[in-house]
Amino acid sequence: MTVITAYNRQPTKFDYASATQFKFQLSKLPKVEYFTTACNIPGISLTATVQPTPLADIPLPGDTLTFGDLEITFLVDENLENYREIHGWMYGIGFPKSRTQFGSLIKANADRFPTQGKESKATDAGKVKYGATPLGPLFSDATLSVLSSKNNANIEVRFNDVFPSSLSALQFDQQADDVNYLTATVSFKYKLYEFAVKGSSNTTETVT
Repeated sequence: MTVITAYNRQPTKFDYASATQFKFQLSKLPKVEYFTTACNIPGISLTATVQPTPLADIPLPGDTLTFGDLEITFLVDENLENYREIHGWMYGIGFPKSRTQFGSLIKANADRFPTQGKESKATDAGKVKYGATPLGPLFSDATLSVLSSKNNANIEVRFNDVFPSSLSALQFDQQADDVNYLTATVSFKYKLYEFAVKGSSNTTETVT
């Protein structure tokens, strides 16, 4: 609904969002979550169509949204444990060494859908017993909490069905002038993301 009353059009919050006040949570990657130093709210784009006319073509809104990648940057610990968390997740999805790697990923993460984990036995992406392979264990959910000026979680950005699509390299260099701790960046694909008030069971939409 369009707001036309001048009083109701005034802002109610005058503090600015700070790029350093956030908290990222991803249930499948606890060690990555702890060392995260940067995260983004991905952009979205809406497809557009064009209505031809004898003069200038008229752009019209389409009905398909495209979501940008969720990207996080994290410090790598000296045992590379957090880097290996993502590496192992991607290996399970892509199973480059053995087809049993896919089944191991499904089994290790069956707690996401525990009732499905007992109904099927997967050895690879295309060979299963006792029904179809549950795809739930391949994914995770993620939450980016935006903190207020008092460092309290205020708004949550909830990502559904997240999985890693790329992981950056680690560059070692003995000629570095100073101690530069290794960082890595991982990009995630996901189904969609929505906003929610902290602790709310429902997401919110702003319709203008």
